Amino acid sequence: MHDNTVERQCLEVDIACVGFGPASGGFLTTLSRGLTEAQGEFESSAMPGLPPQVVCYERADDLGFGVSGVVTRATAIRETYPDLDSASIPMTAPVTSEKVVYLLDPIGASRRGLAVRFADAMLRGLRFVFRVRDEAFTLPFIPKFLHKDGGLVLGIGQFHQWVASQLMAEAQVQLWPGTPVAEPLIEDDAVVGVRLVDQGTDLKGEPDVGYLPGMDIKAALTVVADGPVGPIGRKLDEHFGLPEGHERRDWAVGMKLVVDLPEDCALEPGTVLHTMGYPEPEVFGFLYVNQPGLASLGIFVPSSLDSPVRASYRYLQHWMQHPYLWKHLKGGKLRSWGAKTLQESGRQGEPHLVGDGYARIGEGSGSTNILTNSGVDEAWATGAQLAEAVLELLKSKQPFTRDNLERTYVKRRRESTLDKESKVAAKARVGFRRGFVRGVIGTGLTGLTRGRLNAPGGLGTKHREIKTLAEHFKGRIPASEIERIEAEASASQRPLQDVYMDRVGWPAIPFDGELLVSHQDALLLGGKVQAPPGYADHVVFLDPAACAACETKPCIAICSGQALTLGGEDGVPLFDREKCIHCGACQWSCPAPRQPGHDAAAIALEAGAGGLHSAEN
Repeated sequence: MHDNTVERQCLEVDIACVGFGPASGGFLTTLSRGLTEAQGEFESSAMPGLPPQVVCYERADDLGFGVSGVVTRATAIRETYPDLDSASIPMTAPVTSEKVVYLLDPIGASRRGLAVRFADAMLRGLRFVFRVRDEAFTLPFIPKFLHKDGGLVLGIGQFHQWVASQLMAEAQVQLWPGTPVAEPLIEDDAVVGVRLVDQGTDLKGEPDVGYLPGMDIKAALTVVADGPVGPIGRKLDEHFGLPEGHERRDWAVGMKLVVDLPEDCALEPGTVLHTMGYPEPEVFGFLYVNQPGLASLGIFVPSSLDSPVRASYRYLQHWMQHPYLWKHLKGGKLRSWGAKTLQESGRQGEPHLVGDGYARIGEGSGSTNILTNSGVDEAWATGAQLAEAVLELLKSKQPFTRDNLERTYVKRRRESTLDKESKVAAKARVGFRRGFVRGVIGTGLTGLTRGRLNAPGGLGTKHREIKTLAEHFKGRIPASEIERIEAEASASQRPLQDVYMDRVGWPAIPFDGELLVSHQDALLLGGKVQAPPGYADHVVFLDPAACAACETKPCIAICSGQALTLGGEDGVPLFDREKCIHCGACQWSCPAPRQPGHDAAAIALEAGAGGLHSAEN
């Protein structure tokens, strides 16, 4: 797996953690407290005479560069911090009110099936009965499984910074931002550490001026917390495979903003709004008020949307202008912007949690509860559970073997409420592979029956079933126009999805330079992309022939920062690292398998430095 022909420096530590997020926050906080309480009882095997050496490597240049907008029950977080004062964490508020709202299509451009059109007509026809206001229907109650009563609204980046400050004050662990990890070090099916990314290379990864081979970090335990598209977790999956019957085919990209609300906005801190139904039925949205005059908001564009026009940024702007939301947002100002890939397979996407020398925690370990739409607290819980297991093994002086980690960490996880709830939620999203209506009904069945009933349907291949443009717009655009539209987009240098959306009735965005800004301006006003020199390009086209043959190229449409465009050599998209924010949407949206029968895509997000530096997250 790794190249031994280059001489590399080597550093030995006891525990190497990859990625700094909620999962590693829970792990490092619990472990740090345990080491402090042990008062020198544990000794490092890597550096005898010292306490255990614990190092966490994070790709982003700062520990607070998370993407904002989270509502969580915060059960596990409060167990770690029983005296938590939410006022001490910026952009944090207790949940005070919560609504689930179905948005009708106010402009008539949304692609809606017969059942959805019938429901819309009924709501409009009986608007006084259903109390439809501003083209929106508010559910009369929130299902218990979705309710976040007693929870917290968080700005996740600010929360990460707060957690990091607590850890640094205890001085039991080392945090290294701006240090991307390239791959795991595997010997005889045991993980013995990780390799850092080479520096001083050209864009193809070849040695250049100032070449410095990435250091090998040898560790007795490697903790993998690099999220759903992290290169370490993905390469472990490729090497060890997934457990039988498990698969990762349900994804979404979360496109998010932090907004200064207009002065006359009446929304109070702790307000939580969940939306569905618009701009496309499959697209879900949220608005959380973090503090007076400040809100996090955004949409989730899922893999179940089989459209080749997955224009997430433009969809976000249409969503904001829906009458139900615009009355609160008009006159507001963009404060920061970003995007994140979400792994929505939950328990069905759980990998091998442990092996000799490694353990998986967080979203990449399948911890997200896809029924409650909650992942932060669950990720934190898995980290805390692993830390308790590590302390147990350190105390008994036992190695981090697969058997020992199964007996301590996995056993704790299986006996926890987290695991019980993940079993309930395991098939909550299956219905969406067969359409929006079946998906909503299936999710409701799963929640109301505690997992006893679910929508019918197997694993499916929805993520590979993206229609061609002609198929998608059949009945709305004559096939004879498709070629003309694509020629027009090419001549005008406009994104292809914009031309198609214009053609089927989506109105132009009335840019105001404050909140409604172009995609390019969002990169400047809502944050700054950093792409330091001396690193290889991190978006790699593994099968150029498959990319050239791909007609739809949804990777371009869904790219969060417009880093992918048409015009590359032999039909392969062009990649501009100065716009990439490392969200991974291109990877999960790729419809072309790397090889027949292989689930991995023809495009990959590899390890890389930099990313989006938002003004405030």
